[in-house]
Amino acid sequence: MKFFNQSLIKKTVNQIIAPWHSIPLLDRWLLGQITPPMLFAISAFTVISLSVGVMFDLIRKIVEFGLPLFLALKVLFFSLPGFLVLSFPMAVLLSTLLAYGKLSANSELLALKSLGIKTSRIIAPAIALSIFMTGLTFYFNDNLVPRSNKLAEQTLRSGIGSSFSGEKGKDNIMFSRYGSRINSSTNKPTKINTYLTHIFYASLYENNLMKGVTLLDFSREDFQQILKSNSARFDKENSSWIFSEGSIVSIDKSGQTTNIQFKEYTYPFIEGPLELARIPKDANEMSLKEALKAEEIYKKTGNLKEVRRIQVRIQEKFTLPCACLVFGLIGSSLGSKSNLRSSKSQGFGLSVILILIYYVMSFVFSSFGVKGLFHPIMAAWLPVLISLGGGIYLLRKSNS
Repeated sequence: MKFFNQSLIKKTVNQIIAPWHSIPLLDRWLLGQITPPMLFAISAFTVISLSVGVMFDLIRKIVEFGLPLFLALKVLFFSLPGFLVLSFPMAVLLSTLLAYGKLSANSELLALKSLGIKTSRIIAPAIALSIFMTGLTFYFNDNLVPRSNKLAEQTLRSGIGSSFSGEKGKDNIMFSRYGSRINSSTNKPTKINTYLTHIFYASLYENNLMKGVTLLDFSREDFQQILKSNSARFDKENSSWIFSEGSIVSIDKSGQTTNIQFKEYTYPFIEGPLELARIPKDANEMSLKEALKAEEIYKKTGNLKEVRRIQVRIQEKFTLPCACLVFGLIGSSLGSKSNLRSSKSQGFGLSVILILIYYVMSFVFSSFGVKGLFHPIMAAWLPVLISLGGGIYLLRKSNS
C-alpha cells in the first residue's frame, strides 16, 4: 500500500512538471530570469498605485468619518484587481528591461549570439510571457474589475453612509427618441422615420425613481405636449411611465394652450430613459458585454458624443491588455542591446519614461476619438500600433 502511494504521488508529480520540462532549456532559463523581477515589479507598482489611489483616502475616511478598520481593509482588497490591471503592463516592461539588461551586462546574450542564436529567438520567451499577461489582464479587466469596484463602493457606503461615499445616483438623464409622427387627419404615422418625437429629461435618478422630470412630446403634427412632474417611475408590466404631481401643457397649431394638473398620470413610453440611467458613469465598472449594451442604448438617444465615447472605451477593453505585449517587446528589445548596461534604478527610470509616453499618447488619441477627430477604433488602436512599430524597430536595431 505504501509503495502504491509513493508511486502514485511520483506519477502525479511527473504529470504536473512534464509540461514545464517539455519547454526548451533556453526558454526555461530565460523565463527564470524574467519571472522574479516581474513578481517584484507587480508588487512594487501595485503598492505604489494603491497607496496613491486608495490607501491615503481610506486613512482620511478612518480618521474623519470613523470608517471601521476591517471595512477599510475590505475596500482595499476589493480595489486590488483594478490596480493589478494597471500594474501588469508596467511590470512586464520593467522586468524584461531589467532581465535582458542584466544578461547583456554579463555578456550572456553575447555568448548566445556567438552560437548563432538571433535576438528574435532570445526574446521569444518574453513575448510569450507578454501574450500570457495580455490574456490575464483582459480577464481581470473584463471579469474581476467591474465586480470588485462595485463591491468596494458598496462596502464603503455601508461603512460611512451613502452621503460620503461618492456617487449616490445619476443626474441629468436625457433620452431622445426618433421616429415617425402621427398625422391627425388620417391618424396614421408619416412615412419619414427620422423625426425627433420625444425628449425625456430627469434631473436625478435614484432608488429606481426619476426626479424633476420633463417630457417633450412632438409625436403629432398638429400639436405638442410638455409634461412636467416631480417624479416618475417605470411600470414594466404595462410598458408605461407613471408620473406623479405634475402638469401637462398642450399647444395646438394656432398657438392656443391648455394646462392640466394631475396627481398621477400614466404615459405609454419605452424603457429607454431607465436603461440610460442605469449605465455606470465609469466604463471601468462595465464588462465588455455591458459596454456593448450601453452602446446600443446611447445609439437610441442620438447622442453622438456619448456613442463615440463608449465606442472608444469598448476598444480600450482590448488595447489596455495589449499594452503588456507592447511593453514586453520594447523592454526585451531595449534590454538585449549589447551597448545597454542598465542598473535597477536606471531601468526603473527608463520604464517610467516609456510608460508616461505611452499613456499620454493613449489619452490624447482617446480624446481625439471622443471628439470625432478620429474613428473610435483608430483612436484606441493607434498608440498600440505606433508602439509596436517602435518595438519592431528596436528589435531590428538590436539584431544588427
